[in-house]
Amino acid sequence: MTDTPQLLALDWGTSNLRASLLGAGGRLLERRAAPGGIMAVPERRFEPALRALCGDWLDAHRGPVIASGMIGSRQGWQEAPYVACPATLAQAAAQLARVPLQGGGVLHIVPGLSCVGSDGVDDVMRGEETQLWGADLPDGTCAVLPGTHAKWAWAGEGGRIERFQTWLTGELFGLWTKHGILGRLMEFGHDSPEDYARGVRLGLAEHARAHHVVFAARTAGLMGRVSPRGLPDYLSGLLVGIEIGAATQAGPPSHGSTAAAGGDGVLVPALGTAPLVLIGDDELCRRYETAFAIAGLRSVRAGDEVTLQGQWRVAVAAGLVHA
Repeated sequence: MTDTPQLLALDWGTSNLRASLLGAGGRLLERRAAPGGIMAVPERRFEPALRALCGDWLDAHRGPVIASGMIGSRQGWQEAPYVACPATLAQAAAQLARVPLQGGGVLHIVPGLSCVGSDGVDDVMRGEETQLWGADLPDGTCAVLPGTHAKWAWAGEGGRIERFQTWLTGELFGLWTKHGILGRLMEFGHDSPEDYARGVRLGLAEHARAHHVVFAARTAGLMGRVSPRGLPDYLSGLLVGIEIGAATQAGPPSHGSTAAAGGDGVLVPALGTAPLVLIGDDELCRRYETAFAIAGLRSVRAGDEVTLQGQWRVAVAAGLVHA
């Protein structure tokens, strides 16, 4: 390595641990990963799990260490209390949880965010806030982060996160296909873009009757309207369409008070002139891009390495490293 490492950044979630050495300006020098998410660490032995992956980095460089994700949850190493929205990067940087490490050094954990929706329901995120701050979101942008718990977040002035909403799209797909009757007729491992699009259109049109319309993932198979190979994509499209239809209807009034006709005649509120910004896994983002196009919504992808960029910026704001 030609650059001197300045920061060890950990993306520590429920399923995986990713460790990255960053040099000047947040440039990635080296990366390692292991299936050592918080749910896989026995008896809360987090430091041994960390040292098993990158103990040599900790011993050799002895620089600052920062972590984001579920490692700061109640089930993680140490809970980092939520910062209430509207929230800025500077506010999060001022409230890092500090965990002393054996042999010296401190692990700094980025806090998650909380907000209360217009319906009075609490919402939380951990890890996504760091991605949002690394994505250079313009004022007024709505960012969408697909996943097990998909997030829709609205950015304000200077990257401030105004509010957000969580949608259990990925988790519901997993539960219904693995543990429910909807998955009994399905054959997995096949792509069916046409059936995915059919599901999206139905979900968009009938999102207000989600519990009823999702049953179409069974009846469409029983009646032979969708093949067993196409049913997983059909259900996926249904759930994503329901999410998009409901999320745009429930969006903040300042961003969604005017209805506009989507590409298939589905009415969706306007989200402003800026396109939706997709952040996340390539395959998931591709599926959402398809669904947004069907709904008549524009979208763009965020740049690469937004998690690392966000971690670096939080570390700079906290005075752990120099810009």
